[in-house]
Amino acid sequence: MKRIIALALVLVVSVGLFVGCGSKKSSDAKKWVIGMDTVFKPFEYTDAKGNFVGIDVDILKAVAKDQGFEYEIKSLGWDAAIAACQANQADALIAGASITAERKKTGWIFSDGYFTATQCMAVKAGSDIDDFDDLDGKTVAVKNGTEGASYAAKLAKKYKFKITKVKDSDTMYQSVSGGQADACFEDTPIMKASIKDGIKLQVVKGTENEGSDYGAAVFNKNKKEFIDTFNKGLANIKKDGTYDKIIEKYLGK
Repeated sequence: MKRIIALALVLVVSVGLFVGCGSKKSSDAKKWVIGMDTVFKPFEYTDAKGNFVGIDVDILKAVAKDQGFEYEIKSLGWDAAIAACQANQADALIAGASITAERKKTGWIFSDGYFTATQCMAVKAGSDIDDFDDLDGKTVAVKNGTEGASYAAKLAKKYKFKITKVKDSDTMYQSVSGGQADACFEDTPIMKASIKDGIKLQVVKGTENEGSDYGAAVFNKNKKEFIDTFNKGLANIKKDGTYDKIIEKYLGK
């Protein structure tokens, strides 16, 4: 009798373990908190209906659907989004962040690239600034901590201009259009999209650099699971055509 009871208990425990190893319920799905910029059109911005939209937003949505995870977007602004990730108040950053060796050295852990962008110089519409040589003695506005800022810093000594740092793209554009600065440096697709939307600036031809890829990023090795998951999903949405549809939606063919 004891053997029969013991055998029954073993069977109950075995069945319990088998059920526990089954597929996860949707409520058990991993939820990630994603930090984003507030205005970085066409990658993230608020549309006329008040919805937060853009290439980054749609790519995240498609990757999450492909990989079966949940997420929460925190639209914080560039500096604040980075700070939130570094303080573990957010898990990852997706905000048009260029993949660079310098950032990797300081602890950024990047995904595979999802968009290649150059940086350029822009000036007030009608300005007589035609190239870098015309910046001698002038003031250039940059958004703090961006590749545009790094690009400007590399040129400042050679072309003898001063740099003023601001916290977001809107402030940077306004400083140029309002005359507080003579030029600014920005990611080329962002600058062109902003000009198309009515910003009274113009890109100076021939000022683009070689550019680099944008990638999602985490700042803690414990969060690398997100990067691995993002890479898998990104590869899948590129393969099935979803990625191309997203890019075409915001940038055209």
